[in-house]
Amino acid sequence: MTTASPVSADTASVPISTDPGGGVMGDRFRALTLGIVSVVLVIAFEATAVNTAMPVAAGELDGFGLYAFAFSGYFTTTLFALVVSGQWCDRSGPLRPLFTGIAVFGAGLLVAGAAPGMWIFVGGRALQGLGGGLVIVALYVVVGRAYPERLRPSVFAAFSAAWVLPSIVGPLVAGAVTQHIGWRWVFLAVPVLILLPLAVMGPALRRSEREQPLLGGAAFDRRRTGLAAMAAVGAGLLQYAGQRLDLPGLLPAAVGAALLLPAVLGLLPAGTLRAGRGLPTVILLRGVAAGAFFAAEAFIPLMMRTERGLSPTLAGLTLTSGGLSWALGSWIQGRPGAERHRTLMIRGGFVLTAVAIAGAALVLVPAVPAWVAAVAWGVGGIGMGLAVASISVLMMKLSTPEDAGANSASLQVSDALGNVLLMGLAGVLFGALGGGSVAAVHDGAAGAGSTGAFAVIFGVMAGVALLGALVSGRVRKAA
Repeated sequence: MTTASPVSADTASVPISTDPGGGVMGDRFRALTLGIVSVVLVIAFEATAVNTAMPVAAGELDGFGLYAFAFSGYFTTTLFALVVSGQWCDRSGPLRPLFTGIAVFGAGLLVAGAAPGMWIFVGGRALQGLGGGLVIVALYVVVGRAYPERLRPSVFAAFSAAWVLPSIVGPLVAGAVTQHIGWRWVFLAVPVLILLPLAVMGPALRRSEREQPLLGGAAFDRRRTGLAAMAAVGAGLLQYAGQRLDLPGLLPAAVGAALLLPAVLGLLPAGTLRAGRGLPTVILLRGVAAGAFFAAEAFIPLMMRTERGLSPTLAGLTLTSGGLSWALGSWIQGRPGAERHRTLMIRGGFVLTAVAIAGAALVLVPAVPAWVAAVAWGVGGIGMGLAVASISVLMMKLSTPEDAGANSASLQVSDALGNVLLMGLAGVLFGALGGGSVAAVHDGAAGAGSTGAFAVIFGVMAGVALLGALVSGRVRKAA
């Protein structure tokens, strides 16, 4: 699963609905609620399904060397789209970025599903990320503009719940489709599923927008948009250089670093990279948590296929426990009295995540049962639920009302950057240690895996999670 995106800073000032009538499933809001939750459901299903289909897709496209790039490319373009979508929503409302994002997301699915080679597949994933970034911010703006304040918690709870069902059935469905029909249909069939939410919510969304006050037509923040573009291009160049691992690759690596570093410094609060006390460390830890967990998660189905010979379905189901236990961890941190232990829950969440990543790697030992990875990922889900939700709560606590939007955007930027950089690092390690030569696997038969590459990736990500635990004490402001 992936983390949900909070409202962008650029959307913090949009007008909101004050209509007091009905609930989220009342006559007034039912169609809109069903439509926007269905969009989240489709995106969530694709996010969980791609983990299951990726090992087979990379094998058939002879693209194990670009395996991590197929994941990090998605987050790279998402980073840029988040900033653009927020400002676009401020300028003309959420309809255009929402429907544009859905169209681009669907186009990316078609490109990935029809890709003749791995580079085209990566391009399709990048298109998906661009569309997904536009959509998720626009959806949050829709909630802010269309629903009265008393109903918004219910809508956001529905968004979270929409991730639970795909985490259960996504791997099962994607695995069955991959095995019996082909991995391409995991991507090609999803655009059809988008049509129903569009038909349901389109009229309701347009009616809601007609009832809102006209927006002021705020100009795009060219500096922020430029920084987001620099970060995306810089990260892409670094990932490309990491895939080459040769002397000519030094040039794109240098250019990428020169673009990425100043962009990150401009997009994140001062002191974030040095873990300054209080808010800077809170923002930093969001990226550390997301990057370490999802970089490891991306390689679990591939590891289970190539090292243990599991079918696509069983390899994908290894991750199901993480989606369910994430919801449990989030629920625990929201219980009465939890506020007093916020820092402890963040630290404990990072420790549990590190233990889970290391525990999943134990299946590289032939004597260890394969189900250990599923148990470990259940532990990791609890840790992420505790840490990520607590980080979000603490961010809001440390923000003034005037800064809440900007800090929410920074939190999401950190999340995307953490995914891009640590997923990219995992890809470099995988290629450098021979993972790119992993033989394709079919029909559940084990291929020539690279045990050392998997072990190093999981070891590094577990270490990053432990580093997050060590730094977590700095979320408290200095006396």
